[in-house]
Amino acid sequence: MRTVDELVHELTRPTDRLVQDIAGIEGDIVVLGVGGKVGPTVATLAANAIKAAGVDKKVYGVARFSDRSLADELERAGVVPVVADVTDDDALAALPDAANVVYMVGHKFGTTGSEHYTWMMNSYLPGRVAQRYSQSRIVAFSTLLVYPMAPVAEGGSREDDPVGPWGEYAASCVGRERVFEHFALKNGTPLTLFRLGYAIETRYGVLAEIASAVNNGDPIDLSMGHASVIWQGDAAEYALRSLLLADNPPTRLNVTGPEIVPVRWLAHRFAERLGTEPKFVGVEEPTAYVLDGTKAHQAFGYPRVPLLDMIDWVAQWTAAGGGSLGKPTKFQERGGRF
Repeated sequence: MRTVDELVHELTRPTDRLVQDIAGIEGDIVVLGVGGKVGPTVATLAANAIKAAGVDKKVYGVARFSDRSLADELERAGVVPVVADVTDDDALAALPDAANVVYMVGHKFGTTGSEHYTWMMNSYLPGRVAQRYSQSRIVAFSTLLVYPMAPVAEGGSREDDPVGPWGEYAASCVGRERVFEHFALKNGTPLTLFRLGYAIETRYGVLAEIASAVNNGDPIDLSMGHASVIWQGDAAEYALRSLLLADNPPTRLNVTGPEIVPVRWLAHRFAERLGTEPKFVGVEEPTAYVLDGTKAHQAFGYPRVPLLDMIDWVAQWTAAGGGSLGKPTKFQERGGRF
């Protein structure tokens, strides 16, 4: 895993399970917010699965596309790029009809200081989209931050645990879920609330941040001492397959890998591969933002990419001086300030 092409190939390679499921999903797919970190993987994976299944479906990828090169890349992959600002009512109304919607629009980074915009994007806009696509199946991306921090020893937050957001970003994400839920119940829309934590690849995510710190000799804060992670390609597959789980009342689904991973353990594994020693500050707290993903594993099977493969790939990428997306997860944040 040393080039972006190799990375994209690995992220967007459909499994036989996905190919079978995509063949059974009726209608086209629209990915709203395709320009984010995970969006291109979801849309391209869907297009590749459709090709492998030999079925006649379209995948639309909707974004502002301030970087036109992304639209060109998606088009080459078989995705139909749609340039639109979905916060504009006329643009939203003009979007292609589709039986299936993967909703990935949201605002996290820079929440502090622009809380009003965060609430508009994360809580108001979902209502407009839910009304526009009231006759579709919807998978709405959410976050593990809707839960309070959970005792690590108890295995992480489960879908039937009460939400307990800390900070305005997390509260706005609960707002997103509640607004989608309201219109789903009002209109009979099948809905999956897709609570993700944390998608990773070699250029971005919890593992890349820890590997970079180990490689650079930077101290690692242990106060958020554990994390939930899943390979981004597996998260994208689960998102597409979750269209088949969409129901009314809505389905809630925690999406992550099978392990609750100690940050200290991760740092030592990267140090072994990078030939250095990790540095730490602080001590592990008994709680963290961690998920119990067993419901998703029961529905879809375990993720294809195991944790040690992710560690190997991220270590190789880091050692080779591979690029970064430059978007920190802030997974260490315990005060809700994003």
